[in-house]
This record gives sequence, C-alpha cells and structure tokens, in this order.
Amino acid sequence: MPTDSLVPNESGVRGTREPFLSAALIALVTITAVMLFSLFTLTEPHPPVRIPLFGLAPFLGASLAVGLAALDLLRRGHGAVWIPALIFAATAALSFGPQKYVDPAFPQIWPAVLTAQICIVVIVIRSVKLVRSP
Repeated sequence: MPTDSLVPNESGVRGTREPFLSAALIALVTITAVMLFSLFTLTEPHPPVRIPLFGLAPFLGASLAVGLAALDLLRRGHGAVWIPALIFAATAALSFGPQKYVDPAFPQIWPAVLTAQICIVVIVIRSVKLVRSP
C-alpha cells in the first residue's frame, strides 16, 4: 500500500499515512521548541523576548500547540490533519521565513532557518496533496 494513500483507520474514518508530513512536523516542532528553550535560558542566539506584535514566548507556545495537534491528528490517521499542519507552517514561516536571510543573526541561525524552511515546504506540499485527494 502506498505510504501516502488515504486509508480507513480503526474507527472506519478515512485517514492518512503520511511519513513525510510526520517527519516534517516532528522536525519543525523540535526546532521551534529549541528556540523557545533558548529564549527561556537566554542562550545565544535566542529570539527576541518581544516583537512589535506580541511577546515571542506565547507565540512560540501557541505555534508548538498547533504543531503537536497536527501530529496527534496524523497519528490518529485523521484526514483533516492538513488544517493544523498548514497553520503550524504559517506560524513557523513568521519565525523562520525568508525574512531571516537579512537578519543580522543569520550567520548564527542559518541551520535552523534552512531546516525549518524545508519542513515548511514539505508540510505545504503534503497538505495540498491531502486536500486534493478524493
């Protein structure tokens, strides 16, 4: 059976097996959690405590919550996993998007930025595939 096919789960609900989506969600949750921990411990380089729109720790906490919700839906084989997955990708893009290339800290944070961007692309591609599946 293809790994990305829609399949009935134990309750008969049409679900999905998505190893690439799962891997990207796990990697992005990890990167986000590390950045949150670096903020709490003030380990360099850490995100700013505040940005003009909000405090960063609550934002990263909310982002992690959505990412973990997506992982739970994926684990359960729920077909609507794409909804929190895309929300998580969008929140991660605020932290790790292309705007980071001009950030003065980019030479110190580029591994996290590039990895996160790859994860975001995978999440978007696999989520769009789920939406388009019959």
